[in-house]
Amino acid sequence: MPDSIDATKPPRKQDDASLGEVIEFVKAYAKQETLGPLKGAGSWLAYGAAASFAMGLGLLLVLVGVLRLVQTEWERSATGSLSWVAYAITLTVTLVLLVLTLQRIKKTYLNKEPLPKKTS
Repeated sequence: MPDSIDATKPPRKQDDASLGEVIEFVKAYAKQETLGPLKGAGSWLAYGAAASFAMGLGLLLVLVGVLRLVQTEWERSATGSLSWVAYAITLTVTLVLLVLTLQRIKKTYLNKEPLPKKTS
């Protein structure tokens, strides 16, 4: 019997991977499963931040317009003891817009497919 063949060990198969190959596979898999979703999350956050800034600025201008409209059209609310009424009306409009905005937020997760609609 030749010295190079050990009868106690099974012969190595061609599809067996070495330890270095396994480490490389794990690294590649980790990069695929973490960096890809993080890139998607980054763009998702960037669009969300830009949209929230634009919407906040627009709503601020609308609310200042509502305040000035109430103060201009209802003269009694601009001066005297009822000057707080214009601010109360603007605060009420703000709260209504806030409630409407919060109701429109969808609670979906990143990289998740939407649930299929029921066909009843």
